[in-house]
Amino acid sequence: MTRVISIANQKGGVGKTTTAVNLAAALAEAGRKVLAVDLDPQGHLTINMGYRRPDELERTVYDLLVDHRVSAADIRLHSEPIQLDFLPANIELSGAELQLVTEFGRESVFKEKLEPIQDEYDYIVIDCPPSLGLLCINALVASSEVIIPLQCEYFGMKGMQQLHRTIDRVRAKLNNKLQVAGILPTIYKARTLHSQEVLDLVKRAYGDLVFEIRIDASIRFAETPLAGQSILQYASHSPGARSYRELAKAVMAKDEPAAEVTGHVERPREKVHAARA
Repeated sequence: MTRVISIANQKGGVGKTTTAVNLAAALAEAGRKVLAVDLDPQGHLTINMGYRRPDELERTVYDLLVDHRVSAADIRLHSEPIQLDFLPANIELSGAELQLVTEFGRESVFKEKLEPIQDEYDYIVIDCPPSLGLLCINALVASSEVIIPLQCEYFGMKGMQQLHRTIDRVRAKLNNKLQVAGILPTIYKARTLHSQEVLDLVKRAYGDLVFEIRIDASIRFAETPLAGQSILQYASHSPGARSYRELAKAVMAKDEPAAEVTGHVERPREKVHAARA
């Protein structure tokens, strides 16, 4: 069964796109069939996939959400460097929320559009926008689980209660299968006492929900979008690459016992090729 994982936090700059890109890349490296989805109007995941001018793309997730004639297969692209498929976005997506407001079943539009291709993948990883608006709600309704990147700074903790309330409401009213897979400490600065104090507070507050893996702050992550690669290709032996491989192992460990976490699952890859923008 396909696992759909949203990477969500309403606060910006906490490593959502970094986590979405690199978790998807690590799952693909492990032999899983992966689809990444850009649901952020900034289009950063799309850029990271090697499409440096997302505003020049003819069709994106915006068209998928607002035009009933457009399917997920119509907009799907393939990233050769990272070896996975993705659904792109650009700034036009910022207008989708206004158009969805009057749509019947507006919270489930993305889920319905995703379903025809969902079974082609082992994992679908969604990069959510830094808000709790309709785009994020659509992602949560389509998902089986959520990973919450949490920057190891005091203000990074402030919005956690609100996010958890939103997840609880979605679970109660729209998607009773939705679970929090874990909280991922990000942008961790090992040399500062503050990062350690915040991480300790998070662990005391959320216990086993906090991944043992942490993502240390590194300039390497900022360099990867320009290269159109994940950290796994750009700096394969770096601490960041190792951390995201460990995160992928932790995610895959929840699969059925038949799937070997350390092995490769050979499934046919139907690559969707498109000219780079």
